[in-house]
Amino acid sequence: MNLQQLKARLRLPVIASPMFIVSYPELVIAQCKAGIIGSFPALNARPAHVLDEWLNRITTELAEYDRLHPEQPSAPFAVNQIVHKTNERLHQDMELCVKYKVPLVITSMGAQTTVNDAVHSYGGLVMHDVINQKFARKAIEKGADGLVLVATGAGGHAGRQSPFALVQETRAWFDGPIALSGSIAHGSSILAAEAMGADFAYIGSAFIATQEAHAQPEYKKAVIEGSAEDIVYTDFFTGVWGNYLGPSIVAAGMDPQNMPSAHPSDMDFGGPEGGPKVKAWKDVWGCGQGIGVLHDIPSAGELIQRFADQYLAAQQRLDRRVA
Repeated sequence: MNLQQLKARLRLPVIASPMFIVSYPELVIAQCKAGIIGSFPALNARPAHVLDEWLNRITTELAEYDRLHPEQPSAPFAVNQIVHKTNERLHQDMELCVKYKVPLVITSMGAQTTVNDAVHSYGGLVMHDVINQKFARKAIEKGADGLVLVATGAGGHAGRQSPFALVQETRAWFDGPIALSGSIAHGSSILAAEAMGADFAYIGSAFIATQEAHAQPEYKKAVIEGSAEDIVYTDFFTGVWGNYLGPSIVAAGMDPQNMPSAHPSDMDFGGPEGGPKVKAWKDVWGCGQGIGVLHDIPSAGELIQRFADQYLAAQQRLDRRVA
């Protein structure tokens, strides 16, 4: 599958980002049926054998949907693989990706030629997420087909660079597929990502507050009540810099405005007033800066329809200005 074939199956040029704990089959299937690439981290499927069940369910349900809707088939789906020495499941999980011929594999935290070769063996595509040019060049050198540029303001682990700088510097040397991540939660921002030179908008946090998302009700509520000012950028929780919801940090007994540096126990720190341990992602919630435009909890399909309407309206505004 090449870039043109991939985009031909999309209603909007959007990849839903794989969110740890949040992205489960229900959300992925809903995203794909609504016309965008749905994705999930392989490590969300626990224990390891559950990944086989998830991939079987996703491929089966989407194939049945396509049979019933030949005029508007579903979008492809993606699986995120953590390519890091600490991921003991990588080889086993990649075997399942090959078995089910996962159309798109999104790799993170390390680029590995053997992973890329495995995906290419059945005609799949690999996109690697990066925060700067050093990692971008390394990923392409090792055989990735495309890049996910994680700019400032993205939810979870995120970079520090402006999306303008990140895209334009990458486009100076790379003409392959690019997805842009960082504060995208509105249809006009999808169009803006394209205008900058990206092929896809990479959207995560907006889908936390959807009916299909595997997120706690309190997490969804915090997203729709929050704004960019509630997002805290810190390396404390995992040792890697990322964006988190301030209210969840407060609930963990910490001051979001006075965060210490990375904690040596890595993702395991004391709760408020000596209470039980709390963990990143489960108790302290990742989130991007774009949430200020979110005010309800629709279905994923309804949110994507909203994006489509906003995208079209933004196009029409630009057309009027040009005319």
